[in-house]
Amino acid sequence: MSGEITRETASPSSRLDGRVAIVTGASRGIGREIAVHLHSLGARVVINYASSSTKAELLASELNASSAQPRSAIAVGADVSDPDQVKLLFERTEQEFGSQIQILVNCAGVLDPKYPTLANTTVEDWDTTFNVNTKGAFLCCREAVNRLARGGGGRIITISTSVVGSLLPGYAAYAASKAAVETMMKMVAKELKGTGITANCVAPGPVATELFFAGKTEETIKRLVDGCPLGRLGEPKDVSQVVGFLASDAGEWINGQIIRVNGGFVV
Repeated sequence: MSGEITRETASPSSRLDGRVAIVTGASRGIGREIAVHLHSLGARVVINYASSSTKAELLASELNASSAQPRSAIAVGADVSDPDQVKLLFERTEQEFGSQIQILVNCAGVLDPKYPTLANTTVEDWDTTFNVNTKGAFLCCREAVNRLARGGGGRIITISTSVVGSLLPGYAAYAASKAAVETMMKMVAKELKGTGITANCVAPGPVATELFFAGKTEETIKRLVDGCPLGRLGEPKDVSQVVGFLASDAGEWINGQIIRVNGGFVV
């Protein structure tokens, strides 16, 4: 009927029905939205957290309540910079869901809200940034390479940042930690030849999250908004939808790529 509004449904190639996904840093911000979106596509999700146990458990409860699948979401605490905890994260995922893991999304990350110049960056802050952003991604990727299901549907997706391209002052440690991850992911994609597992980075620009707003003045935020051709900050869903596509069969032909998701803020 002309003018009738119909609800669109996801095509079969974009569905993730029954697939198991680990999302690190999923208790809040972009990671939370990614977990919610993958779950909406049919995935069974592990909501990894380092310290926000209450938020992670609440999200798992909300997802389970919204799903026809019994226990389709669980919260698992693990420090991604600790190899033993990362191993236990993967082992518990396999035990809880009784299945191999198909999808890893590395989203756990930290950013120094003081935005120091390189000259004013302390060794402690540099090490903290690299321990979570770089070492954490390495440990999770290493575990995934050895555990993810072969033969199709395996996905490793790591969240980077468009600051690697924009090179904003005050982000030296953060940008360097993510640039290392981008290089690593390109090489992992080649090393996984023959497995059917893809490896990509999604690199958001400014996104309205707690991590983004920390330490920024209203003037700084306005300047960043003005720098975007679309005239706004990104929203977590802008990123999660790209991750969902890459995780699906529809995104299989994208491999070893860095996808800048920033509304044109930096190209």
